[in-house]
Amino acid sequence: MTTTPDNKLRELLQDFGIAMLVTRGPQGQLRSRPMAMVQVEPDGTLWLLTDRHSGKLDEISQDSHVNVSAQSSSKFVSISGKASAVEDRRKIAELWKEPFKVWFPGGKEDPSLVLLKITGDAGEYWDNSGTSGIKYLIEAGRAYLSGTRPNLENDPKIHGKVTL
Repeated sequence: MTTTPDNKLRELLQDFGIAMLVTRGPQGQLRSRPMAMVQVEPDGTLWLLTDRHSGKLDEISQDSHVNVSAQSSSKFVSISGKASAVEDRRKIAELWKEPFKVWFPGGKEDPSLVLLKITGDAGEYWDNSGTSGIKYLIEAGRAYLSGTRPNLENDPKIHGKVTL
């Protein structure tokens, strides 16, 4: 199967359990906090769980534009889009995992539990793992020795920009 930026972004998103959710505060400041990525849908929609009384929901009600970013030692993704709170007990039950009880002691029926749906507009990724990492190291060495920058922009296995 040919690697396309869309496929690669979705594949990389599956590798992450935790991501940073960035919202805009009341005075325009950007705020980040770690969040569990509960589900990544084929269209790139992300589902998170949150407390209905959290500050992030106040921020999203004022400005729904968000960024979700995740990284490991060799993989990086960034999704820009809009967030919305979703009251759907069936979807919560579908996504529920027992470890979430640490944050929601009442379980999937916890009245403070609400879904956060992130609908992406654009995404970008960088993958320096496996054979892509070897290619990156070769290109980086070549660039270093020649005094240029590595040219990896046209390899969808390593880097890509996606309109969602």
